[in-house]
Amino acid sequence: MSIFDQLSGGGQPMPAETMCSRKGCRAAAAWQVRWNNPKIHTPERRKIWLACEDHRGWLEDYLKLRGLWRDTQPLDTPVEGS
Repeated sequence: MSIFDQLSGGGQPMPAETMCSRKGCRAAAAWQVRWNNPKIHTPERRKIWLACEDHRGWLEDYLKLRGLWRDTQPLDTPVEGS
C-alpha cells in the first residue's frame, strides 16, 4: 500500500466527524489539502487530504515537494471535481 492509498480521500463523501489524514493523527480536521497527480489525473481533478491545524503545513510541504499540491481550503468549502 502506498502513502497515496493511505492518505487520499479517494473522492468519497466526508463523514460527519472528520479526522486528519496524517498517519497516526486522530485530531479533528480543519482543512482540505487539495492535490492531483498530473501523470494520472485530469487537470481539473482534485484529490483531498484532510488536515488538522498541526499537520496542514506538513501535508502541504509533502505535496509541494512532489509537485502535486494545488491549493488548501477550509474544511467547510464545497468539494468539486474530486
